[in-house]
Amino acid sequence: MKVLAINPGGTSTKIAVYEERDLVFRKTIVHSADDLKDFARVFDEYGYRLDLIMKTLEDEEVDLATLSAVVGRGGLLRPIEGGTYEVNDLMVDDVRNAVNGEHASNLGCVLARNLADKLGIPSYVVDPVSVDEFEPEARITGISDIEKASWLHSLNHKAVARKVAEESGSRYEDMNMIVVHLGSGVSIAAHRKGRAIDGGAGRVDGAFSPERSGGLPTYPLIQLCYSGKYTYEEMVAKVSTKGGIYDYLKTKDMQEVEAMAQNGSDKADLVLKAFAYQCAKEIGSQAAVLSGEVDCIVITGGIAYSKRIVGDITSRVKFIAPVIAVPGEEELESLAMGALRVLSGAEKAKVYPDGR
Repeated sequence: MKVLAINPGGTSTKIAVYEERDLVFRKTIVHSADDLKDFARVFDEYGYRLDLIMKTLEDEEVDLATLSAVVGRGGLLRPIEGGTYEVNDLMVDDVRNAVNGEHASNLGCVLARNLADKLGIPSYVVDPVSVDEFEPEARITGISDIEKASWLHSLNHKAVARKVAEESGSRYEDMNMIVVHLGSGVSIAAHRKGRAIDGGAGRVDGAFSPERSGGLPTYPLIQLCYSGKYTYEEMVAKVSTKGGIYDYLKTKDMQEVEAMAQNGSDKADLVLKAFAYQCAKEIGSQAAVLSGEVDCIVITGGIAYSKRIVGDITSRVKFIAPVIAVPGEEELESLAMGALRVLSGAEKAKVYPDGR
């Protein structure tokens, strides 16, 4: 069985064809700011990106008639449980109306469905960002106006969790894990028997990341917001895109930060130590969520290539459970494997948004 996977991002559209577990073809289509400047909304980019995908598949002589399904990156959908969902009208309407906000990944389900419908095959999304499996007690924040929601790197979290479980001779649904995604954003979550029941991500809470602030001391944050020093937009940027390591060192490149530390920068060295320290604290809190019953701790994402950072985190948390590093992230492969699990009968496709 062959599957076409489509992952639309802010500056690129990545596509790949997998035959079972084997990669047949992969291509990154780059979009410059000039290419996208005339589109007022993300959904307006749909025709432009579809034409480029079709041209690329034609240039690479991909025989569309051999495909069994098309799978797209899940966008900012309604809160749903994890799994593989067949694209339906409601899902398309929700991304068209940006029910949870604008993001390039919203186009994933639409592009997949258009191609699949023309071929008479199913279209899917897998573990979108909006996956929310938190326990009720995890949602209480201390202020009744604010409820905690799940915003994790769910696609990569669940993909590496399944991979680690399989390699250990078990199933994701039978294990308790703490998954640590280290990238431009950081998310750390407790996975119990196939569900991410609690966790933190750097735009809302948890450890800071290369560009996100993580959880902040509440009262000083309120004072800063009302100080007149920053506008609303500037504060949002400090939390989501210009915070974290960037706010201290003016770079988001972790290799550059490590080089700065190696070349004698005490500030860079301290920030790196604090980054690993905060990640370890979050892992400890998620161990408490699982009542200490943790089969393993999995560290993934691009920063997991750093021996220093993985080593610093491991030294603090290895008493909890074995630590396994799975560097990088293969979103296209994760999408394809989700579709193939359904096609092979190992998993049933769910109905959006109720997960039937």
